[in-house]
Formats: sequence, structure tokens, C-alpha cells
Amino acid sequence: MPEQYDFELGKDGLAAIVVGVDGSPSSVNAAAWASGLARRENALLVLVYVEQLSSLAYFTSLGAGSAASTAVEWVAELRGLAEQYFGGTGVRWELVHHRGDAAHGLEEVAEERRADCIVVGRSHHGGGLQGSVPKALIHDARRPVVVVP
Repeated sequence: MPEQYDFELGKDGLAAIVVGVDGSPSSVNAAAWASGLARRENALLVLVYVEQLSSLAYFTSLGAGSAASTAVEWVAELRGLAEQYFGGTGVRWELVHHRGDAAHGLEEVAEERRADCIVVGRSHHGGGLQGSVPKALIHDARRPVVVVP
């Protein structure tokens, strides 16, 4: 018997779209594309910043505290940018700060929100949502993945 996937809820249209954001140009493109889709579908746009805990900064208590503080500040900045960008557009959105591996984090948030798809920016080099994140999602995700240039 084939593996069961429960992301299809027997409805027309999209209800939620998860998009990975890390500030890179490709993640900004992904968020812009996903926001247009969310607006047209009247879907919830879930912006997800994944704080990757594998950074060398997390190997010492001082470094971990500093890195965590920087991540919290970045999330606050992202929230302000999203409020500016989405204000008046009619797009319903939320920002989620997740800690851990980027690909697994995006899939976990998508599962929690019962998202219909995950949108990420195209990979150009290592770091953030770059590197192997799109590849890992395409290989392992339980829902459709859109990779935006």
C-alpha cells in the first residue's frame, strides 16, 4: 500500500503556504512570489525563518547567547519588513521563528500549519536557505515544493 500523505484536505484552493525567508535575494524573490499566490488564493502566508543551530557561534555559551540575540533581532526586523510589505495588500500572514535544520524546520512548520506547499529560493551557494535546502525539500518533503529563482 502506498505511503499516506495527509496534506490534501479535500478542498478547493490553497489554505496555507509556507515560505522560507533568510534575507537572501532568492528568499526575497520566493516570498514575493508566494505572497502573490497567497493573495490570489486568499491563503495564509507563513513566513518561516529557521535559525540554524549548527553555526560555530553555538559551540560556546557566550557565542550561543550572542547568536540567539542576533536571531531574535533579525526576526523583529523581518516582522517590520513584512508589516511594511504586506500592509494594505490583503495578504494574511504570520512569521514563525524556528530553530534547527532549515529543510526539516520548513517541513515541520508546514506540517503544523497543514500547508499546501513550501516555497523556497533557488540555491546559489552555502548558508541560510542556500545550499542543499531546496534539494533536501524536493527529495524529502511530504507536500509540493516550489523553488523560485
